[in-house]
Amino acid sequence: SVLCDAQVSLVIFSSLGRISEFCSPATSLPKILEKYQTNSGKKLWDAKHENLSMEIDRIKKENDNMQIELRHLKGEDLNSLSPKELIPIEDALENGLIGVRDKQSEIMKMMKKKGRLIEEENQKLTYMLHHQQLAMEGNVRELEQDYQQKNREYASQMPISFRVQPIQPNLQEAK
Repeated sequence: SVLCDAQVSLVIFSSLGRISEFCSPATSLPKILEKYQTNSGKKLWDAKHENLSMEIDRIKKENDNMQIELRHLKGEDLNSLSPKELIPIEDALENGLIGVRDKQSEIMKMMKKKGRLIEEENQKLTYMLHHQQLAMEGNVRELEQDYQQKNREYASQMPISFRVQPIQPNLQEAK
């Protein structure tokens, strides 16, 4: 760096995970990396990726917190909580229970209403069936009466010679 008047930066990663760096006295690592990006046209990182990385970390922490809260709502890992921390959990569970009971009550009311409607429809259908049966029985009686009346009329219209008269002997057999 001194002989060639070059800006040099060196980053060393040890096997134990330690990072060491060296930069020329007139510069810093971010400046050298920025110069590399502009001269090579390759982007090592940008602000967008850095923001995304931070957002991912934030979401991971939020997810972990939500999993812990879910375990608490399930009744797990409650021994480590203080009484003040248990109060919001109790309130959340009570609100959830109220919501479940309200929904259950709403469903029961709807089922009772449907049951009443079905029973009313059943009564209407039973009434209609009964009237149809009465009408059919009435028609059968009318048909029977008409048949008997027409039978009587037909018998009275028949000439006497065609009527069966069992008392008289058969005249053809007398030869």
